[in-house]
Amino acid sequence: MKKINLAAAERENEEDVFSAPDENYSGLVKSIEDGIFIIRNGYILYANEGFAKVIDYHAQELIGSNIKEFIAPEYLPMMTQHYAQQTKGIHPSSDYDFCLIKKDGVTRVDAVINLTVIKYGGGLAVMGVSKDVTERRKAEEKLDELLINLRQSIKTTIQVLGMASEVRDPYTAVHQKRVSNLALAIAKEKGLPADKIEGIRMASTIHDIGKISVPSDILSKPTQLNNIEISMIKEHSHDGYEMLKHVYSPWPLAEIVHQHHERMNGAGYPRNLKGNEILMEA
Repeated sequence: MKKINLAAAERENEEDVFSAPDENYSGLVKSIEDGIFIIRNGYILYANEGFAKVIDYHAQELIGSNIKEFIAPEYLPMMTQHYAQQTKGIHPSSDYDFCLIKKDGVTRVDAVINLTVIKYGGGLAVMGVSKDVTERRKAEEKLDELLINLRQSIKTTIQVLGMASEVRDPYTAVHQKRVSNLALAIAKEKGLPADKIEGIRMASTIHDIGKISVPSDILSKPTQLNNIEISMIKEHSHDGYEMLKHVYSPWPLAEIVHQHHERMNGAGYPRNLKGNEILMEA
């Protein structure tokens, strides 16, 4: 680790930066869990044990070292840019995501660093306050993985429900696939976000799932339906909602299914919703 001789300046600067009415101020900064370091021209003038510990050093070992030695290579251009902006006062105080490198030169530490321009030792310097967020990032990655698995489980559940309706009523199966293709084409044409498009795909695949509750002889009746039979078929939107309302999903599947026969003028069913009362997905 290449260093410059900052011993004299370090003693002078530490007295300068920590001069405060409270004599315990210096000890507080040195012992705080968050990492604190002060750099000028890229070289470390001061580091507390909180910063040093994260990268497996003692604070004294870091004095005179270039901060770049402890930043992951892919973050160096960003570090250089932010440092320059700080010294020019473009961003007086900002938080940045960085990846630090431990003493072994291999182990990485995810960190959030706040850089602030300060007066230090008779001149301007940049003070960094860093927080180790490695465990938080790992937890976030695990949560992301769980959410991916959950979404896959939901998709599988939707597929099974769709297959159930296909077995009972082949016509409904073909109809749902056609509606799904049409709905996706419209969603893409409107430039909707990918996640919303996926929700539309899921809902359109099972939008007639409620027809499972309709007697099969009515669904397949070759002649005109009477008023009672029409009323029974119209119940399928609500029946589909009842089937799906307790199924957790990142999309409002149950409500989309519930509303898919509503009309903008209020002439639809089952609730005669109109205009903005109707979900765009429906």
